[in-house]
Order: sequence, then structure tokens, then C-alpha cells
Amino acid sequence: MASRTSAHGPAPRARRPVPNARRRRLPMRFLLPSLLLVALLAMLMLRGYVHSEILADHRIQPEAATDKVPEKILDGGPVIDTRGGRTSSLSVPDHRLVLTFDDGPDPKWTPQVLDVLKKHHAHAVFFVTGTMASRYPELVRRMVDEGNEVGLHTFNHPDLSYQSKGRIDWELSQSQLALEGAAGIRTSLFRPPYSSFADAMDNKSWPVTKYIGSRGYITVVNNTDSEDWQKPGVDEIIRRATPEGGKGAIVLMHDSGGDRHQTVEALDRFLPGLQRQGYEFQNLTEALDAPSAHTPVTGLDLWKGKVWIYLVGASDGVTDVLVAGIAVIGVLVFTRFGMMLVLSAAHARRVRRDGFRWGPVPVTEPVSVLVPAYNEAKCIENTVRSLMASEHPVEVVVVDDGSSDGTARIVEELRLPNVRVVRQLNAGKPAALNRGVANARHDIVVMMDGDTVFEPATVGELVQPFADPSVGAVAGNAKVGNRDSLIGAWQHIEYVMGFNLDRRMYDILRCMPTIPGAVGAFRRSALDRVGGMSDDTLAEDTDITMALHRDGWRVVYAEKARAWTEAPESVQQLWSQRYRWSYGTMQAIWKHRRAVVEKGPSGRFGRVGLPLVALFMVLAPLLAPLIDVFLLYGVVFGPTQKTIIAWLGVLAVQAVCAAYAFRLDRERMTHLISLPLQQILYRQLMYMVLIQSWITALTGGRLRWQKLRRTGVVEAPGAIPRQRTAQSESGKDRRPVV
Repeated sequence: MASRTSAHGPAPRARRPVPNARRRRLPMRFLLPSLLLVALLAMLMLRGYVHSEILADHRIQPEAATDKVPEKILDGGPVIDTRGGRTSSLSVPDHRLVLTFDDGPDPKWTPQVLDVLKKHHAHAVFFVTGTMASRYPELVRRMVDEGNEVGLHTFNHPDLSYQSKGRIDWELSQSQLALEGAAGIRTSLFRPPYSSFADAMDNKSWPVTKYIGSRGYITVVNNTDSEDWQKPGVDEIIRRATPEGGKGAIVLMHDSGGDRHQTVEALDRFLPGLQRQGYEFQNLTEALDAPSAHTPVTGLDLWKGKVWIYLVGASDGVTDVLVAGIAVIGVLVFTRFGMMLVLSAAHARRVRRDGFRWGPVPVTEPVSVLVPAYNEAKCIENTVRSLMASEHPVEVVVVDDGSSDGTARIVEELRLPNVRVVRQLNAGKPAALNRGVANARHDIVVMMDGDTVFEPATVGELVQPFADPSVGAVAGNAKVGNRDSLIGAWQHIEYVMGFNLDRRMYDILRCMPTIPGAVGAFRRSALDRVGGMSDDTLAEDTDITMALHRDGWRVVYAEKARAWTEAPESVQQLWSQRYRWSYGTMQAIWKHRRAVVEKGPSGRFGRVGLPLVALFMVLAPLLAPLIDVFLLYGVVFGPTQKTIIAWLGVLAVQAVCAAYAFRLDRERMTHLISLPLQQILYRQLMYMVLIQSWITALTGGRLRWQKLRRTGVVEAPGAIPRQRTAQSESGKDRRPVV
């Protein structure tokens, strides 16, 4: 974003509190981002829950004693019924096999298993987890439609012997909710995770089985284990899954949890082979000649299930969009970093090489310096006195834009040579600048803000590029003067790294988006050709720069033309300033959008400059919060160590760019100590500003100029010192950072 440090407009009047006034509603620009953030976090939390990243429990209970388990259960069949206080078990009749598949549905392997079952006219029981059923409801629906039965395998596969009754109920109810939404049914079949044969029931798992029965479920374990999860080979899976002597059995297989190609191949040979031996492959209730385990649901229960499935799908969709956004922002960020480093180095080599000159003859003629001022009483003396120390001949035109604090009078009382004051009614900064241009006596016009000070060499360095007749405007090097506070130090990093590296890059690419209002120079004839400063946008400096590009003028960067500006010293003021910059930049991009389809210099800027500005200054900052959202999510719920390492890697890349920028600007590296904190706190504020700007733009809102409070503490090296008052010496005029 460009360096713009002053705003013109009427100062807001203090508003007295009105007794019994109705409480103001939260503005839409705050309400919408807040709702968006809450919805985003809710979607991420739901996604994490459904993908077993939140509330997952992977503990497995070791074997325990069996003295509290009834003998008839230990010696009985794999179907255990403890409903209504019963303690009984059932076995599958001879020559009937119930194939059971655990842990699905899986989007790759479950369809293949279903295809094989359908091919051989066989049915099975699928013990699904609620997480997978929620994510792939269409597969659950297909299971039911093709005559298979579905049982519960908990929601996210915890060992229930570790869980409370409340957690068990939650696992069951959430799994049933997924079935209701996916297939419109409830089921009475249940298989505990990590279960085995009936004789493996122990004192830890038996109380869970009894409680499950009290909730209306039949517990189904197995008595034949194919051990397909070990991938022992197709022949071995078939051997282990085949019962002896024509006995009936419940066979354990898996359709999820890893590579199941051996299971599918084995199944395709196993089914016809045993069918030829007289076996029937049925679902459980068919094999037991019992009523179906499925109960259709209707009404509110059905709609609750459908809403759940919809929300899960939405959370996955939102996450996919976020991941795509992360990929986009990653490409943009690293592309920008790479371009800044390479092109900034090229720019530095070009302008710093021995014998470099902008033209055959240096620029020595006097120039006009325009200082638009609105209520700048605290800063204007420093500004004007810094110009009086200029090594280049200047005339100074202070345009007082209807100030009410005596700004014009302060300048007049200084009685400095070559300094004129032009007064006008308050009309805004663009009008003040145009008025100044009309009153300027020279062909080169330097523009600065009323809260900015120049070094003695600044004007001379700023105007040298005009020795090249193709140059229409020059951007100077704006620096933060009040960097002694934390928020000032953060802005100092931003100015040196973000703004000035960007300007070097855009200079090489010949698409500089902004001449900063704090320090810029224009060829008067170039201004006249594009109609002068416009008030169509709130970023008149970006607007005029884009207009000059479209008219065919070069816009370059003069790194030695340093100006010291007073940055906002509170979060509220910073918010107001950056909100205006961001919104104004969007307005300027929209205003000059036709350049994309035009020919000549305008078309070149439209197809090169506008996309870069939109990508790097609007889209990238808008998507950048995704990095922090995933960082927070990863630290709390994901692989914490990998997440932190990844974030530190990104921070290291930023630190390299920042260090290089500081080296180019010959700044002390000590200010970079606050870079990590800046990335955590300061960036979030910039994100919210940009989001608010987008909302204002999309809702058709209007944004007025905001006058920032100044303290007048910034002075340039070599400037003529002003007479200080006791108040300014004591520093009482400055507020703490809030």
C-alpha cells in the first residue's frame, strides 16, 4: 500500500451524549466481518470434529480379567443381546455367512466392495463410523438401497471402556444422526471399536456392552477374522475367512482404514467359491430370520439428519476453499517476495552504479513545493522550516484548506523568504493541490503533506529523474519519523519493507501504482495532460499515478529523496488512515479498469500494472488471514510442532526480505526485533481494515475523509529548528499508544 499520511476534510464536531438515547447498533462493517469470522471458525471446528481432529481419543484398553463376564457370553455366539436386562447370545446357522465391513464408508474402497457384492448377489453388514457416514452419505444410501444392513461403529472410533456414559450416548446419537441424514434410517446394530471374539469380552468391555443394550442396541462381534488389515495376501485372506465344516459365521473384514485392494480381490474369489459350496451370503437379520435392523425415520428427525449432512458437506467445502486460498496466497506471497528481492536488487544496482545519471544534464532550476494543509498548526512550522534548509532552490506554496486552528497565520508569521500562503474554503486535498499547481511558478511541482519534513537533500534528489524527458512523476522515500513507540516501529518496518521494496520492484516493471502524498514530484505538463488531481477517489495519489501511466509517462522511484512523516500513534487513527488508503486504492483500480482492454501505454499498464496491484495489494492481503486461521487451528487441534515450524519458516522468509530492505535503506536492524509480534498483531489489524473496505465497496457505502490527530514531533536532520513551547518540550501533546 502506498505511503499517504495526511487527510483533508472538516474536523468532526464533538457530540454530546443524549439522555435516554437509544443504544447505537453495531455498524454493518463490523457486524459482517464478525459474523464471517464466527461462521468460519464454526465450519473449521465442525470439520475438525468430523475428521477426528477434535475430541478424538485413540487410547486402547489393555486386556483385563473376565471373572465378571457371564460364562454363557464368553462361550456363546458373536451376537450379544443385553436389551431389557437380557443376557443372551446368538450364532449364525450353518452354511450362512454374514460378511461385516468395519470403519467405512471409504470413497475409494467401499464402492468396489459394493460392486463385488452386487456382482455375486450377496449382502453384508457395514459397521460405519459416524465421521465417515457424515462425509460420504451417498455410499451409506447405496448400502441400504442394495439390501445391505448398516450398523454403528461409534462416531470417531474411541475405545468406549475409557468413556463416560454421556460420551457413549453422544457417540451413538451422533452416529444415528448421520444415518438419518444419509439414508433416512436408524439401526439397532452396534459393534464396539477394537472388539474381537465373544470370548475376548472382559471386565472393562462387558459393562459397556450391557449399557449399549440398555440403549436398545444388539452388539455384534465376530467369530471369523480375515485379518485383511494386515494385507497377508489374497489367498491367506480367503483361508482365514473360510469357516470349518460348513458352519455359519460372522466374518470380519474392512472397507476403510488403508489400502484394501487385497480385500476386494479376495472377496471377488471368496464369494463364488463358497456359494458353490452351498453358502448364502446374507445380512445379519436375514441370516437370523429376524426383523430388519433398520427403522425408517420421518419428520423432524429426518430433517435434523439432512441438516447435519448439509453442514458437514459445507464445512468440507469451506475447508477446500480455504485450502485453495492458502495455496493462492502462498503463491502470491512467495512470488511477491521473490520479485521484490530480485527486482529490488536490480533497481539498486542500476541507480547506484558509478556514473549513473538520469539524463545528460542534472536538474538545477528552481521547483515549486506545494504543502496542502488542513488544521496542521502543530506540524506546519516544522514542515516549512525543513524546506527552508533545502539544498535545491525552491518556492513554497502553502495552501490552507479552510483550517480553523490558525495554520495559515503560523506560516505567515514566520516571514520566511519564498514562502507564500494561499487560502481557500475547505474543499479537500485534491482541490488544495490543484489550487497550488495553479499558483506555482515553476515547471516541476513537488507535493508533500503538512505533517511531513524533508531533509536538505530531498528536493534535489527528488527532481533529478526529470532530466529524462519521459519521466512524468517521481516517488520519494517516505519514512516514519515517530518510530519510538511499538506501533510506530511496526509502521517503520512496513514502510521500509513493504512500501519501498515494492516501489523498487514497480519501478523496474514500469508500473508504479502510487506516488506517496508525503513525498512526490510531478512534471507540470504531465499533470495538465491528465486533468490534474481528481476527487473521484479517496486515494488521489494512486488515482493520479495510474492516470499518468495510462497517458504514457514513466513513474520512477528516488531512493535518496527521504521524507520523514508522522505516522498514526493510536490503533484508532491507524485504522482510519489505512481504511481510507485501502478503500481509495479499490476505487482507483475500479476507475481505471478500462485500461485492461485499451491499447498503447494505457493497455500495457492495464494488463501489467493493474493485475499486480490487485493481486499484491488487494487480493493477497485479503486472503492472508487464512494463514493465521490455519496456524491457530493447527496449533490447537492439528500437528502443533509441524504447524509452528511452518509458520517460523514463513516468518524467516519475511525476515530475510525485511533485513534486505533495511540494508538497502541503511536502517538499523534493531527495529526488526518486533517483526514476529508485528506479524501476529499488526497484520490482523490490516486484515480487518481490508475486509471492512471490501464490505464498504460491495455494499455501496461511502467513506469520508478522516482528519488524523498530529503532535508535530517529527523533524528532519539538518532542518532549521522551530521555537519550542514548554508544552511541546514536555511531550504532553502526545498520547500513549492505545
